[in-house]
Formats: sequence, structure tokens, C-alpha cells
Amino acid sequence: MKNKHRNKLKQGKYKDKQPVFGMVERGGRVVTQVVTDTKSATVLPIVAERVLPSTMVYTDDYPIYDGLTKMGYEHSRIQHSARVYVMGDVHTQTIEGFWSLLKRGIGGVYHAVSAKYLQSYCDEYSFRYNRRAGNEPMFASLLSQVVAKSE
Repeated sequence: MKNKHRNKLKQGKYKDKQPVFGMVERGGRVVTQVVTDTKSATVLPIVAERVLPSTMVYTDDYPIYDGLTKMGYEHSRIQHSARVYVMGDVHTQTIEGFWSLLKRGIGGVYHAVSAKYLQSYCDEYSFRYNRRAGNEPMFASLLSQVVAKSE
């Protein structure tokens, strides 16, 4: 099962899918970005743009993350291909939970999304996730951003 992701791509399971890359701070904000592909050359610059050097980064065992240590990040992996999902502090359950909300939201509310508008839907669900219970109410936050942009 070492090449689980690679095998799915070869089988064509994701051939017509638009990839989306996402990151989440521990207990914090989620950021998503529609990407052209899931290669290291595409994903790692996004990490470098958004994540401070020397930060501990937790990922699954997808091979594109091999270069994180060379980029100066502390990097721990969780071996999903071996059916391990949590090992001590190492897990990817926060971002997995967000993907679940995004997929269910799109499937339940919109039913389908074209690649042209996918980033807008990802932004909407990121906005909702980042302002869930315990934070500033969503409507008040939206209004304050509108006022700030108009000044």
C-alpha cells in the first residue's frame, strides 16, 4: 500500500477532479487553494508562502511532502497507508474534518460545483470554518470587512 495515492491516480479515479490543497493551524484557521496538480513543485511553494520557517508540519504519507525538511520545517508524518491515523500529537484529523464539511456542504447544498467557481466555494467554507462557534459572529465579521474595504 506504499503507493496508495499514486495507484489511484494511475487508475484514473481522480482524472476528472480538480485538486484543492488545504492547511490548518493547530486549533486555528484553515486555508484552501485550488491547484493545477498535486506535485511538489505546485504545493511546496504554497507552504513556503504561508508557513513560517522552523514550524512543525504534520502531514500524511503522500510523497509530495518529502521536501519539507530540506525547506527548514520540522516534519512528522502519519502513515495513513498503514491505517494509522493518530500517533501521539501527530495527526491530520483537523484538515480531514474540514474536507468532510466542505464535501458535505457542496454535495448537500449545491450538489455540484464547476472548476471555474471551486475556489469561491472553498473560500466560503473556509470563511465559515474560521468563524465557527466561539469566534466573532459571522454576519458581524462580514459587515466589518465590507466597511473596512470601503474606507
